[in-house]
Amino acid sequence: MSVDTPRRIVLLRHAKADWPQTSDHERPLAERGRTDAPVAGRRLAETGIAFDLALCSTAVRTRETWKLAVHELPQRPRTVYEERLYDASLGELIALVNETPDTVANLLLIGHNPGMHALADALSGAAEGDALARMDRSGFPTSAFAVVAFDGSWKTVEHGMSGTLVDFWTPHD
Repeated sequence: MSVDTPRRIVLLRHAKADWPQTSDHERPLAERGRTDAPVAGRRLAETGIAFDLALCSTAVRTRETWKLAVHELPQRPRTVYEERLYDASLGELIALVNETPDTVANLLLIGHNPGMHALADALSGAAEGDALARMDRSGFPTSAFAVVAFDGSWKTVEHGMSGTLVDFWTPHD
């Protein structure tokens, strides 16, 4: 696969989590999260994107979100549970994306805010339709996802790049 191959990165924020007396990393999904995650999976399937790789935070709520969402996809991508996605800064997220092999055309990240919103914002130099206005207005709620398209190698992904926000979806639009 050429480094000029069109690529897409999809940023999925975990579904709504509960607040039990446990560490943040161990927080499970709330009832609403268990309802919204499969809906997000169905909407991901409707995009028609065949994911080559899914990188999922190791936090309980992200793993549960992915488990419920992936069953809605026509085929399960290779999944890697990545500790560095938990509580990652924008710079850490970009560094992680830069490590993606160029054999991957479509990458899915399942993570947390504020990182998912910051990364979508940083990579979206342009937008289709009202996707950017909807993302700015909603603030990237739980179970939301953004689809950013760009040409080039994953190694070229950086803040301010000229990717295009082609879709932004939330479960409660």
